Amino acid sequence: MTVAGLVFSAGAGIAAPAGSALLGTFDAWEAYKGSDNGRGSVCYVVSQPQSKEPKGVNRDPVYFLITSWPSQKVVNEPSIIIGYPFKERSEVTVQVGSDKFQFFTKDDGAWLASRDDETKLIAAMRAAGDMTVKGMSKRGTLTTDGYSLKGISQALDKATEGCK
Repeated sequence: MTVAGLVFSAGAGIAAPAGSALLGTFDAWEAYKGSDNGRGSVCYVVSQPQSKEPKGVNRDPVYFLITSWPSQKVVNEPSIIIGYPFKERSEVTVQVGSDKFQFFTKDDGAWLASRDDETKLIAAMRAAGDMTVKGMSKRGTLTTDGYSLKGISQALDKATEGCK
């Protein structure tokens, strides 16, 4: 799986990204630091859903990531690896409390279109207890993933500290 140039595979923790070092585990979230060829240091937090619906659907591993590349002046960029190819021109809805955010999709990844929305989502995640991600597969299956936001603030703070 790749999102924003990072390579992930299932490992002992939530994810075992190639060439990355675990900075810490904070409840449902892990913080990492690594190097991305051509972009320098990269720090990110990652989690997997606590619940996935419908049950029994065949999917690759699913991740929600928040990534920073200091040398590129990219800070806290949210993205999703959904575990299947998205339906073309579909959007993903991420709900945190009463706030909803629309992500655009490509292949098995999804991103927000504006920096303003990224900032609002991160603030909402820091203030809430859970998050829901809904997406449509290329085959027409609507999936709903539930994430715990417990530990997100500590993980983000650790990742920011790790990339100073």
